[in-house]
Amino acid sequence: MPASSATHLLTELATTQRRRLNLAVVCGMLAGSLTLLQAILFAWIVSALLVNHQPLARTAPLFALWLLALPLRGLFSYAQETLAQQASLAVRQRLRQRLIDHLVRLGPVRLAGYHSASLSYQVVEQIEALDGYYARFRVQLVLAVLLPLMVLGITLYLDWLAAIFLLLAAPLIPLFMALVGMGAERLNRDQFAAVSRLSGHFIDRVRSLTTLQLFGQTERATESVHAAADGYRQHSMRTLRLAFLSSAVLEFFASAAIAVVAIYVGFGLLGYISYGPADALTLFSGLLILLLAPEFFQPLRSLAQHYHDRAAALGAAERLAELLAETPPATRRATPPATLAPTTAELLVLKDACIAHPGRGVVLGPVSLRIDRGDTVVVTGASGSGKSTLLQLAAGFAAPDDGLRQSVADLRFAWMDQRPLLIHGTLADNLRLAAPEASDADLYQALASAHLNELLAALPHGLATPVGERGTGLSGGQAQRLALARVFLSAAPLVLLDEPTASLDEHSEQAVMTALAALQRAGRTLVIATHHPALIALASRRWHLDHGQLEELPHG
Repeated sequence: MPASSATHLLTELATTQRRRLNLAVVCGMLAGSLTLLQAILFAWIVSALLVNHQPLARTAPLFALWLLALPLRGLFSYAQETLAQQASLAVRQRLRQRLIDHLVRLGPVRLAGYHSASLSYQVVEQIEALDGYYARFRVQLVLAVLLPLMVLGITLYLDWLAAIFLLLAAPLIPLFMALVGMGAERLNRDQFAAVSRLSGHFIDRVRSLTTLQLFGQTERATESVHAAADGYRQHSMRTLRLAFLSSAVLEFFASAAIAVVAIYVGFGLLGYISYGPADALTLFSGLLILLLAPEFFQPLRSLAQHYHDRAAALGAAERLAELLAETPPATRRATPPATLAPTTAELLVLKDACIAHPGRGVVLGPVSLRIDRGDTVVVTGASGSGKSTLLQLAAGFAAPDDGLRQSVADLRFAWMDQRPLLIHGTLADNLRLAAPEASDADLYQALASAHLNELLAALPHGLATPVGERGTGLSGGQAQRLALARVFLSAAPLVLLDEPTASLDEHSEQAVMTALAALQRAGRTLVIATHHPALIALASRRWHLDHGQLEELPHG
């Protein structure tokens, strides 16, 4: 993904908070103007006391004005930071919601190539990495142009030679910042990639901990995690070294330029320099130039401090833009298909639908079929023939590359495969994934329908019994029936099942088949991919897939 895409994403997000960011710039300009006003007042007071020998009482109004500028400057600085932080928070919330919505539209098929740890890191950490860019860098970028121009204008009015010294030093700082920044951007990009790999590496080892213990490989797994963490440490230290280098470069040139101006002013006031406007230097103009010289570089110093925020944001935005550029399945259709009328018998219709995978060509289709309300359809075929792809197409997880998919509006479906999703929580938490508002009585009824009431009666904590991630604490058959209980709770008219009895013992297999028969009697529409003869016997229609080609077999 080119860097221009990351820049475009950052700019696009900034436009959504243009008002707050512009107000932050205005507040920063007012705070900077008050700083310049204080420098002018201070030089004026010193000149009045030492050169004009005015009594201290005559300068009291100037002291009062100087003191009044202090709280006002603090107030405007606070307003600048608050507005920029609010803009940053709004941008991050907007982007996080946009990214989550995009992940939902992509669906599980398109996201299968992404590690869950990497996606979690992008949704949380990489979006948080944009904070400094909007809260500090973007506003400071404008101030680093406008405030030095104000200082340069005042210095030019007082002494054009001193202004030239400042002007000659000014381009060197952005030049070296840009040179260092290009390397920092690359390092930040590598750092984000490294931490994504580290997250996935660590989660994979945690998930496989039981297997690693059984095979005596826990020590090697620990060493691999340590090695991955050390690689991330090295990436982080390289990034920090480069950030410190950019600050050192800035400080060197700023200090050198201020020293040159101080030497010029000092020798000019002593009369050792007679070239140009040096003879016209006074205590007021010389002192004011010395006070303004650090203020000329201060916005650039602040920009340098936040320049790594830009590099971090570009590194994060590049990965985010790459993910957002993934085309959701629904957008691949040439024309939006008309939905089926809710009064028709059909729930789902496919017309010459084809699905192709990169590097494999067409894996399914062209397929034309119709699923009616109340059907129990069994899909058979050898492994790799396209059964799972057909179910994904029916669910809308994948869109046809060619042909048409039509369904009733807002078709609800329940999905169950060989590895049901179970979260770390209680039995009730896992059941309410399908029906968040379900009562305890509904949960008990669903468990009974899935033939888990005996297990529930044996558990001392009942519905509050904790379940580990991926069903830790339950047998394979119990996890499968818990997922089946969610199907009963969902009340979805279409139920898609991918090998629901695979790898189950005889008792669990019989319980699942009995529960499916109950769903069939309840009028649910079932589409089952299976090889099991007993499940095939449940079918009212039977389809057979062979190398992506669908044939409806006579059933009887």
